[in-house]
Order: sequence, then structure tokens, then C-alpha cells
Amino acid sequence: MSERRSRTPAPARPARRVSAGAASLALSLTALTGCQWTEVTPGADRPAEGPATSTSTSAKPVFVSNLPAGGTDVGVDLLVRLRVEGARLASARLTSAAGDVEGRLSRATRGWAALDRLEPGTDYTLHARATRANGESVSHTVRFRTEELSLDEQTYASVAPLDGETVGVGMPVIVTFDLPVTDRAALEREMTVTSTPPQQGSWHWLDDREVHWRPAEYWQAGTDVSVDLDINGVDAGGGIHGQESRHVEFQVGDAHVYRVDARRHRMKVFRNGSLLRTLPVTLGKPGFTTRSGTKVVIEKFAEKRMNSETVGIGESNPEYYDIDDVQWAMRLTYSGEFIHAAPWSIDSQGSANVSHGCTGMSPADAGWLYAMTQRGDVVEYTGTGRPMTLENGFGDWNVSFAEYRRGSALS
Repeated sequence: MSERRSRTPAPARPARRVSAGAASLALSLTALTGCQWTEVTPGADRPAEGPATSTSTSAKPVFVSNLPAGGTDVGVDLLVRLRVEGARLASARLTSAAGDVEGRLSRATRGWAALDRLEPGTDYTLHARATRANGESVSHTVRFRTEELSLDEQTYASVAPLDGETVGVGMPVIVTFDLPVTDRAALEREMTVTSTPPQQGSWHWLDDREVHWRPAEYWQAGTDVSVDLDINGVDAGGGIHGQESRHVEFQVGDAHVYRVDARRHRMKVFRNGSLLRTLPVTLGKPGFTTRSGTKVVIEKFAEKRMNSETVGIGESNPEYYDIDDVQWAMRLTYSGEFIHAAPWSIDSQGSANVSHGCTGMSPADAGWLYAMTQRGDVVEYTGTGRPMTLENGFGDWNVSFAEYRRGSALS
């Protein structure tokens, strides 16, 4: 479902993507006046302390940046900005051994703003060139170094679906952090999900390490989705910063919705709104009731061992089982509910519920369903008094969208 990293020193990372907020800031450098500024004389290797002064009548331009005085231990969450008084900026470039930091000149060419944050423990050079009214070119260089951060001070985000994956219409976007996030709002502001065609949706935090995004309704079949986490360097609270920005694109396939009626022991299989087949099934018997509600296929196995000890039923229990070759298994919950082939219960399929909570069907029916199913397909259960929950698998559809949206840190 998601990728994991070992907590060893990370290699050099690729250039990060641009957040909408940073781009907007770069285009409107009037926001610069609200920051702490340092006046820098042309050609200086580091900023000098003191407030910025107007030089409209001075012979030389004055360069002003938001870099702190001293040039060391600069915070990685800083979006570097520069403006010039008494001239127009012709160019500006922020570089390190890892490459350039993307930036943009203002429309009036009086200022420049970085569109990305900084890497920890890295030496940077900011070089700018301005042109005076008489055509004279003036250069300006500032050097600084960012604060050191260990891996225990950086949280890395794993993302599902995977880049390039095709999923079902019920698949949420799942972001899992390897260190807890205290300031959820700060990260969520830099996390966006966009789709073609556009669909309304919201983030919902399950805890301080996991946040999901789902649309208000099931995805439209054929949707293209982009996930942008512009979190590198963002202060996540508690002394933790985002470690690396992420960009993932995935596609939504056909709309597969399977509707299971526990009382009638039937599953109706729909593709893009059309009923394909009605399959006889068996669900959980008393004491092992299958949950009602909306479930989403989490993963698939052509063959899987199923052992009751994983759900707390030991060998001494009469309900114990250990089957090492269950075919066509499709996981629906973290607690152990699957759809799978159950040749041992064919006589009960369509007439009685005799399983330990899974949805059993004939090998032929299970193989047919398995072949068409993709991660993220929807299975809607009715007819039992045991409810599905939000956290047990991809249970995002078991609350209203209004309630789901209240789980956003920005709601």
C-alpha cells in the first residue's frame, strides 16, 4: 500500500514541486514588507545587520532580503526573498551543490521570491544582478548555510495510490508520515489533490501520522488525479519538519460497485452502473457477523494462507482454522474480512451465513470477480447489525461528507 524508508541518512533528493501558495506569493511581492528584512550592500558576501533604508536618491542600489543576519543556521522553512531599491532586478539565482532553487521575478522586476524551501545542512549562494536607470549593471551575492536536521527531526510521507496506478472509484488518497505531525494545519495547507474532471473533496486526519483525502461522492470513472505534497522543510511542530515533497499521479478505472445483501445471501456486481451478475455468497455466522457498511478493496492475493490465530482464535478453540491455499482473496478490512473462494461452503452459498466473517463464494465465481477487481473497488454491505468503521481499512465512506470534512485540520 505504501512505501517505507529506513532511518538512515537520505541521499540527495530531487527538486521539489511548487505549491500554489508559494507561486502566489512570488507574483505579489507586496507581501515582502511584512517580513523581517536585512539590508545588504552590493557585492557583500553576507547580510549586514540593520533595517532597510530607502535609496531612491542614492547613487547605488540597495538589495534587501529576508535572510537573517549572520548567514548560518537559516531555517529550512524559509522561502527566500529579495528586493532592490534604486534599480530593477535583471536576474536572481539561488544555488547549492544539489542544484538551483526555483524562483520568480515580480512583474515590476523590483523583487524575486523562491518558490521552494531549503534543504538542511546545505550551503547556498544567492546571486542577483540589477540594472540602474542609466543602464549600469550592479551585482550582488549573499552566502548562507541552513540548519542541520537529523532524520529524527524530519517526517517522510508515503502516498497511496502509487504513481501510475489505476484504482477503483472508492480509493481514498492516503498519506502516512513516519514521524508524528503536531501542526497538522501547517502541512495540510501544502497538500493538494486535483482531478480531471474536477471533484470536490476533503482531507481527514485519522491520527497524527495518517491523513486521507476522498471526494464528496465516489470518483467518476476515468478520472485523472494528481497529488502534490509540497511539505519539504515545512515546520510540522514539535521540532519536526517535512522531509521531502511528493508528487503522485494515478487514474480511476471503471466504476465497480458490488452490493451484498446478508439476508438474501447475494452479491450484485455492477460495472459503470450496469448489473453484470448476481452471485450466491455466504457471510459471517452468529458470533462472527460480517460488518454492514461501505468497504473498499485494499489488496488482492491469488492465493493466501488464512489462520484464525491472526484474529485471536487459537488451536484450542473449536472455531480454529488454518488454510494455506485460499484462492482469489480480496481484503476488505484490516481486521480480516475478505472476499474469497470457499469450496467448503458451496452448499450454504445463497442460503445461509456460515463463515467466520468473510464473504465466501464458489471458486469459479471468485475467480471471475478477482479478475475484474482492482484496488479501490467498492463493496456495499447491508443486512447485519454490525457496522463498518472509518478506521478499519479504507472505511472513508462510512460517514457523511460533512462529517468527514470536519476531520480536516483547516475545517
